[in-house]
Amino acid sequence: MTTDTPARLLTLLSLLQTPREWPGGELADRLGVSRRTIRRDIDRLRELGYPVQATLGADGGYRLVAGKAMPPLVLDDEEAVAIAVGLRAGAGHALEGVDEASVRALAKLEQVLPGRLRHRVSTLQAATTPLTSGDGATIAPETLIVMASTVAGHERLRFAYRAADGTESRRVTEPYRLVSTGRRWYLVAYDLDRADWRTFRVDRVSEPFATGARFTPRELPTGSAAEYLRRSMHRTLESYDLVVTFAAPAEAVAARLPGWLGTPEPLDEGSCRLRATVTGAKEWMAVRLALLGHEFTVQEPAELVETVRALGARLSRAAGDVSDGS
Repeated sequence: MTTDTPARLLTLLSLLQTPREWPGGELADRLGVSRRTIRRDIDRLRELGYPVQATLGADGGYRLVAGKAMPPLVLDDEEAVAIAVGLRAGAGHALEGVDEASVRALAKLEQVLPGRLRHRVSTLQAATTPLTSGDGATIAPETLIVMASTVAGHERLRFAYRAADGTESRRVTEPYRLVSTGRRWYLVAYDLDRADWRTFRVDRVSEPFATGARFTPRELPTGSAAEYLRRSMHRTLESYDLVVTFAAPAEAVAARLPGWLGTPEPLDEGSCRLRATVTGAKEWMAVRLALLGHEFTVQEPAELVETVRALGARLSRAAGDVSDGS
């Protein structure tokens, strides 16, 4: 018989979170109390915000249903480990759909995991390798956990940072948001030493340390961390005017053309021309144009013309090597 009321309520809550209906008599037998005590405990759970639904009948039944708000969950050891492993795997590789909210959830879970369960999570993660796409760098989940905690707690964050050119520096920041692009994680933060907003690639961060110093969040210039990151990345990339002619109808080209490149203008029934201002590496644009599946000629810029010519020669040599070896 469970005489400790808080412990009994937690046990009852754990049972109700199993997706089934529990007869009142079965709950009473499980907990070693009377049905009247079960009814009283159900009322306590409802007062705490847990939406427990009761059904009428000879024995009556109870089940937990969806409510207006998310009440606290009670997880057993296996459930906690499974959730932590899944969140760690997603967070470490910036998978599509795994955003800052997931990292905050991981930070909360890691904070309360007993040492024995934390060891199981680390062991499972070390023994598995997630299959990921793209070239996003792997990040230690502990790094994201520290960052997410400082973002949520408005706590200054100190870390070592390696820039794109290899320059090492120490940064003291007021972290604002973590942003996932689907390939990489970025931290948007106010850099105290430089007195300005900055974005940091998280895979280049090391030794993150929560200083314990609280701060009042500043107003981000763009209002949105995702928009600030987009503008920041745009400023660091090369922009150029693109002019390319396709030997295909405008409708056929537009059907396979990314919307952000704009709409090609018809020249005649069998050709069209695209004019656009684009940002990014010319090698990438050459490949993107080739993947459209239509014959094309680049007029501008001259650097892209040379890039397409070099890429075509390289692919021709590769095809020749394959033929020679067959």
